[in-house]
Amino acid sequence: MEAALSDLADRVRAAHADRAPLAIRAGGTKDFYGNAMDAAQVIDPREYRGVVTYEPTELVVTVRSGTLLVDLEAQLAERGQMLPFEPPHFGGASLDPTADDGSGDGATVGGAVAAGLAGPRRASFGPTYGGVRDFMLGASLLDGRGQVLRFGGTVMKNVAGYDVARLLAGSLGTLGVLLDLSIKVLPRPVAECTLRFAMSQEEALARMNEWSGQPLPVSGTLWVNELLFVRLAGAQAAVEAASARLTGAQEGEQIDAEGAGALWRGVRDHRHLFFSPDDLVDRPLWRLSVPSTAEPLQLPGAQAIEWGGALRWLRCDAPASHIRARAQQLGGHATLFRGGSAELRAQGVFTPLAAPIATIHRRLKAEFDPAGIFNRGRMYPEF
Repeated sequence: MEAALSDLADRVRAAHADRAPLAIRAGGTKDFYGNAMDAAQVIDPREYRGVVTYEPTELVVTVRSGTLLVDLEAQLAERGQMLPFEPPHFGGASLDPTADDGSGDGATVGGAVAAGLAGPRRASFGPTYGGVRDFMLGASLLDGRGQVLRFGGTVMKNVAGYDVARLLAGSLGTLGVLLDLSIKVLPRPVAECTLRFAMSQEEALARMNEWSGQPLPVSGTLWVNELLFVRLAGAQAAVEAASARLTGAQEGEQIDAEGAGALWRGVRDHRHLFFSPDDLVDRPLWRLSVPSTAEPLQLPGAQAIEWGGALRWLRCDAPASHIRARAQQLGGHATLFRGGSAELRAQGVFTPLAAPIATIHRRLKAEFDPAGIFNRGRMYPEF
């Protein structure tokens, strides 16, 4: 691995000297996400791969960024553990939500952290609650000068001052090349079941918020096409009791384990038909982050709801200004997640930053990447 790291550092130092832009790209499974970057040479970190240390009893793994996500997940599964934030793989060609064809196998751990995206378990009950940055303990980074910087450690109490390891989650490669990542892991649930209820969007929002305020082992929610799906996970007795309680209070049914697994994989990796309908070409897919208690969007187009109401997916051709204004009105923000015309995407896929926040972004970028070589334009034009 020393040779792989040395090669990466040499390329970064040369690019820094020439002020030549670099595009950090591994499996390319998330190329669609973010703004179009300036033309650049690709730097691929996949040769820098492998698990550095894994302490199952301490619930922590340190892994190199080029490691395939499926490989890490398989090693954790052998010890009955998992990545708590259920990261999406994407990159699959199949639109069939029942297909588990390994089509997302190109996704890397570094890409998952850099994108900062979490799956259905993001808004769960208990210790699994949280996104990617919530489980980052430490990281090392190859900055824009070709220097290796290290932050955090392998336990929570190692964090002091600015928590840079968490800052790197969701940075989309604009601060540097991720190297070693220390991540907190958790035991896989002993039991799981998925319940299905027929209900309107308004009723589903009410039920999701009601149930999230109770000690129920909810590990995923999805409302789509007038159906609410609720995944329960935990101890066998807790899952059975919660299932009986919910189906007793609200008419519903349990779906079989195979169908449930396909459903949640399809939602996680956007192979569910909502995200890949037959008539979809470049129709915009918007991702709205709002308070879970926010009322319905009242915008045209098909919708799906996750995270107990806090994540609203919208396939809509309305102007970006209308969608963003509505998200702001509800106390959140909107991202053009996928698709859309070149003209629409040229307006920026992320919500524009307030001036003080934009200043912080610029200063961070200048500190880590003074020559501005990494992923130019991926987040915001000035970065």
